[in-house]
Amino acid sequence: MLKKVFFLLLLVFSLPAFSQNPRLTENTQVSIFTCGRGEQLYSTFGHTALRIKDEANQLDIVFNYGAFDFRTENFYMKFVKGDLQYFMNVTSFEDFILEYQIDEREVIEQTIELPLTQKQALLDALGASLNSSEKYYTYKFIDRNCTTMVADKVSVLLGQTQIQKVDDKTLSYRAVLYPYFENYFWYKLGINIIFGAKTDADAEKLFLPVELMNSLDKATVAGKPLVTNKKTILKGTETKPVFSFFNSIYIIITFFVVLIVINKRWLFLTYLFVAGLLGVFLCLVGLYSQHQEVLWNYNALLFSPLFLALPFLKEAKLKKIGNLSLAILMVYMIFMFNKPHLPIMLPFILATFYMLLKIIGRNPLKLLTAVK
Repeated sequence: MLKKVFFLLLLVFSLPAFSQNPRLTENTQVSIFTCGRGEQLYSTFGHTALRIKDEANQLDIVFNYGAFDFRTENFYMKFVKGDLQYFMNVTSFEDFILEYQIDEREVIEQTIELPLTQKQALLDALGASLNSSEKYYTYKFIDRNCTTMVADKVSVLLGQTQIQKVDDKTLSYRAVLYPYFENYFWYKLGINIIFGAKTDADAEKLFLPVELMNSLDKATVAGKPLVTNKKTILKGTETKPVFSFFNSIYIIITFFVVLIVINKRWLFLTYLFVAGLLGVFLCLVGLYSQHQEVLWNYNALLFSPLFLALPFLKEAKLKKIGNLSLAILMVYMIFMFNKPHLPIMLPFILATFYMLLKIIGRNPLKLLTAVK
């Protein structure tokens, strides 16, 4: 145990010189961990980590690219802006697994076949990064995260043989992510409101832990499987969904039904004004944030900044802006036709449509009768 602690401290606190890393033996094992989903938002998609085990050196450590510090000054502003620094850390295997045991999350291990020279090169590269500014990286939701960082490290070792994504590349990023929020309505709603057009592109990049795991299963080097062994270290406990009215779309539907039943013009204008504020945020956050996922957010057509003017306009101008807003809403409805998040946005669409008609003095029921 003391020898194991010594090697761990040597990796963490030594100067970044390759010669100070232990010389690995032939039986050294390199493996990739795929960890199951957690209850917190940041763990919704699971996690990827890299393990190096050498029994001869009593070395068993896990390199983790998913660390961040909540104490970072202006943490939330940096996260929104997209310049929050994540970093790599290293822990013992026991400490790493203990965290997932406590959270009852699954951990699957895939042992990959590498020659000793590449194993040593990997350890040296990770040790050098750990003791330099390379340990830090700017987190990007799709382009740079714990999974892409590990995949890149392995791909560099394999040279021309890159790890290819095997999951369906014709699905959009939004469609791939959508099932992860099945039991988290407010997360699902918030993510789909703030994400823009990039997430509707085909999900060609390998960026989720389970995608890397599936890709490693199919990867080959010189005609041989890259993964030599796959096993479940922790089974984890699957959390069964418990229905909650306050964590479902029904709370949104109820809100709009109550609003429409009360049928007060000032309430409609208040809601639309607040929706307009959200629209301004969606437009401006794209200018502020470096996250490409929030750029070109067409949800600003539903939460139109034009709504901010409605409470302050006289009837003639109110009708003009109202009719323009209805036209914009129709464009949004057409654009949303094949989007996976249409069901959760539909209450907002229908309620906004109804309120705009009432505000400009048109009877929604007569309009529907005329359409029929």
